[in-house]
Amino acid sequence: MSDNDVAVVRPKPRSSGAPPGPPAGAPAPSPDRGRRGIGTTIRSRERWAALSFMSPWLIGLLAITIGPMVASFYLSFTDYSLGYGEWVGMENYQRMLDDPRLEQSVKVTAIYTFVSVPLQLAAALLLAIVLDRGLRGMSFYRSIFYLPSLLGASVAIAIMWRQVFGTEGLVNQLLAMFGIQGEGWVSHPDYALGTLIILHVWTFGSPMIIFLAGLRQIPTMYYEAAKVDGAGPLRRFVNVTLPLLTPIIFFNLVLQIINSFQSFTQAFIVSSGKGGPADSTLFLTLYLYDQGFTQFDMGYASAIAWLLLAIIAIFTALNFLMSKFWVFYGDND
Repeated sequence: MSDNDVAVVRPKPRSSGAPPGPPAGAPAPSPDRGRRGIGTTIRSRERWAALSFMSPWLIGLLAITIGPMVASFYLSFTDYSLGYGEWVGMENYQRMLDDPRLEQSVKVTAIYTFVSVPLQLAAALLLAIVLDRGLRGMSFYRSIFYLPSLLGASVAIAIMWRQVFGTEGLVNQLLAMFGIQGEGWVSHPDYALGTLIILHVWTFGSPMIIFLAGLRQIPTMYYEAAKVDGAGPLRRFVNVTLPLLTPIIFFNLVLQIINSFQSFTQAFIVSSGKGGPADSTLFLTLYLYDQGFTQFDMGYASAIAWLLLAIIAIFTALNFLMSKFWVFYGDND
């Protein structure tokens, strides 16, 4: 450039304050990308919040349920006792085959379950039908009949039961009024288990409340149609009430069978923890307790616990398999 040339300076255009646009040919950013990022953050926070609320249950599941189950399963293959255990493989399970007291405990538990559960459900259903007739003071009667279910498994009721059926208990005092000489019911091998069965039947409150709720759900039009056809009360019960109530019966049956196999407190208190007299009240749970916490044979007790679990699982599975033949749901053809 020479000295005579004049430099021309062109002013730069003012910035409008807007961000620079994308280069030519570049794809425009998606407007949903930011929204997806915000949604992902919110879902992540909700997930962590849900896990934090569930954490007490998850910790309890791992520490109180799954952890002890895994430990018990391992101990069932050992000769564990008072801090020392040696791996013995299947020896504890083979020992069950030659254990007469274990056989007796399974027999006693089976008799207790398959006698008391049907009687309890029958009593609960009968009272539920009576209460379903709309008696005055329904809430009061419902509470009174439900109390045995709350108290029946307690130590206090078991002690009272032992006194009632004792040699000089209330039952014998009532029999003496009619000139009948009573027995020591809880101390006689032929009657001791019967007293526990009566106690279990007495705790009918929980299934009764469930039956009552099921009866309230049956539409009255079915009963009205049955009356028009000339069906009496018994026929209406057999052809209307029972079929529509079978899901409730099935639910109560499964729960009560499981609870009966797990019964412990009543037999422990009535027999003073020995299962007597003559092992007539030796429940499987009581024998498990005796092996684990009296004989300190934790390995064998753990094997018995898994036997109990297997028995409950088998009968529960059988109930579900057989339910398709007698349980009728609303969507059945």
